[in-house]
Amino acid sequence: MATFLYRLGRGAFRRRGLVALIWVALLFAAGFGAASASAPTSGSFSIPGTEAQRAFDVLDEKFPGMAADGATARIVIKAPAGAKVTDPEPKAQVEKIVEDLKSGPGKDQISSVADPYQSQAVSQDGSTAYISTKYKVSGMELTDATREALTESGKEAQAQGLTVEIGGDALMAAPETGSGEIIGILVAAVVLVITFGSLIAAGLPLLTAIIGVGIGVSSITALANVLDLGNTTATLATMIGLAVGIDYALFIVSRYRAELAEGREREEAAGRAAGTAGSAVVFAGLTVVIALVGLAVVNIPMLTKMGFAAAGTVVIAVLVALTLVPAILGFAGKKVLPAGEKSKLFGKGKGKSAGGEKKANGGTRWARFVLRRPVMVLLAGVIGLGVIAIPASKLEMGLPDDGAQPVSTTQRQAYDLLSEGFGPGFNGPLMVVVDGDKALADSTVERIKGLEGVAAVVPPMPNEAGDASVITVVPKDRPSSPQTEDLVHEIRDGSGEDVMVTGATAMNIDFSQKMNDALLPYLALVVGLAFLLLMLVFRSILVPLKAALGFLLSVVAALGAVVAVFQWGWLGSLFGVEQTGPIMSMMPIFMVGVVFGLAMDYEVFLVTRMREAYVHGERPGQAVVTGFQYSARVVVAAAVIMIAVFAGFIGASEQMVKMIGFGLAVAVFFDAFVVRMAIVPAVLALLGHKAWWLPRWLDRLLPNVDVEGESLRKHLAASPEGPDKDRELVDA
Repeated sequence: MATFLYRLGRGAFRRRGLVALIWVALLFAAGFGAASASAPTSGSFSIPGTEAQRAFDVLDEKFPGMAADGATARIVIKAPAGAKVTDPEPKAQVEKIVEDLKSGPGKDQISSVADPYQSQAVSQDGSTAYISTKYKVSGMELTDATREALTESGKEAQAQGLTVEIGGDALMAAPETGSGEIIGILVAAVVLVITFGSLIAAGLPLLTAIIGVGIGVSSITALANVLDLGNTTATLATMIGLAVGIDYALFIVSRYRAELAEGREREEAAGRAAGTAGSAVVFAGLTVVIALVGLAVVNIPMLTKMGFAAAGTVVIAVLVALTLVPAILGFAGKKVLPAGEKSKLFGKGKGKSAGGEKKANGGTRWARFVLRRPVMVLLAGVIGLGVIAIPASKLEMGLPDDGAQPVSTTQRQAYDLLSEGFGPGFNGPLMVVVDGDKALADSTVERIKGLEGVAAVVPPMPNEAGDASVITVVPKDRPSSPQTEDLVHEIRDGSGEDVMVTGATAMNIDFSQKMNDALLPYLALVVGLAFLLLMLVFRSILVPLKAALGFLLSVVAALGAVVAVFQWGWLGSLFGVEQTGPIMSMMPIFMVGVVFGLAMDYEVFLVTRMREAYVHGERPGQAVVTGFQYSARVVVAAAVIMIAVFAGFIGASEQMVKMIGFGLAVAVFFDAFVVRMAIVPAVLALLGHKAWWLPRWLDRLLPNVDVEGESLRKHLAASPEGPDKDRELVDA
């Protein structure tokens, strides 16, 4: 593979104009497709194999239209102190809101508007009422005129002293990341300038990463409606694609500069960079793709699509690093080097540094410190991450509702008004679907009324055929409370297969349970596949095992930090957490997938250099120092860039994006700086030669993927012509 990538890198360098033109054309084509596509929807949500989903399927069959996924809105009106919404003046204002919605600019997208005085949507004390509005399309497909008509519907009533707030998914919009994403890119730019000492070299990874992400995200946007992708898919693909895109280009450019420092001409340096660092990029990218595609084992279509979309962006980042980066290096000329190095390599003294010994740098000094005190460093790293991981033992998972919104939003205020006027459980009613006759429905109602956690039971609503009914149950407690979850299980445990509990609250409970059940199988699959992959790369058993265990330590510590901030509220205000609550159900498994792939990136890039030095005869300890000498600075820069990019998403308006941005940033920090930079060299120092041990029978069975480029060196040494020596070092 190294030989193929070497030729690919030289070819891209030589035909740089054509390669750059192809990538720019792809960017414009994807951008045109995104601009021509209709606005993405919120994506359909289903959980195959659960009771809640089975109940929705019955609703689709026997109550046509009831299970439709059009947007909904609740306009909650509260009368001033001492007044009631049933008084003449407040009542007139409420009825005017109803009429304005029915006849306003968004009427064509509305399927129904319920008058609260006819639908009994007035609280018992008369202080609060709500207007239920259903739309024909999802929240993302509502026109601006429709959404504006909804938000403006209560302005006149507010002017008359009524409190009007709006809840529901009709106000849903694409998540906003704020200025944090831009700040993350700026931090990445500063780190690259410091690392390379050249504006051209620093700008190159940013440029190529943005082109790759632009193609990936534009393609996702263009296909969003065709593939039914959720509105957060593009945001998550941007987050991951930008981080890996910058990192992969960074490693190629760094190796290219190292090859130039050895006195090689530019085209040859580009080829060798693609053959060596490019091989590491391929396997690092493959681990990320495995982790993301592996989300399919959870068997939740939305999560599977998110994983595949993000994996596609990673594949594009790898292809960009292997082709577009060498091509742009061809355009950049000697400008990728700092001024001091240009005169050495391109002046009279070119190539004379090839045999000189590298000076010690921060990486070598740190590696030697760890080698002198491996036990102390190992214990400090493991105990430190272990303490941070403690809150993960109290992890509570769930899906957010309007109660998790910031208190300043109208959705949260509508949620609170409904809780005050109708009870906490009113925001999450349970829908009990009875697939049977009236007698079964009546007996089910009587049984549910006797349960402790029930606040109210609405009489059964039969379908036209009379062979199915829907019973609405209002719990006493809020939707995300353990008491409501217990009530759902009580109803299910005492019923047969013909009585099913569904609705948003039940779906959330089933989703969380499915996430819990899938976590260990997913971990086993991803870690197992990556273990085999790393065994191929490093020709070792203990190195991949150490890599996997280190990842588990860092990801559990990151989960502990997420629980402490988002569930317990520690330092919550610092990260913009206005409302604590359960951790989003898909957060742990998604974070495991992404962090595992990224953690293996650092493992591959750092340990490959150690392996390369070891197979060329260096002692185990010296190989560790050599690996840090060549790779530590670049790995640190890559980690800081990735942390900056992920941290930029903490400013997002969407709670899930905010939480994932924080979790990934913390996980990368723990994995790069504690596990890879401290625990890994400490373990390798303690293992010595045993770290690179592989049984001979297994060595014969495993194919040789040659990430170190040994076959490439033999190929170049055996070539009668050798590398093209006649090419000019500098473009005219």
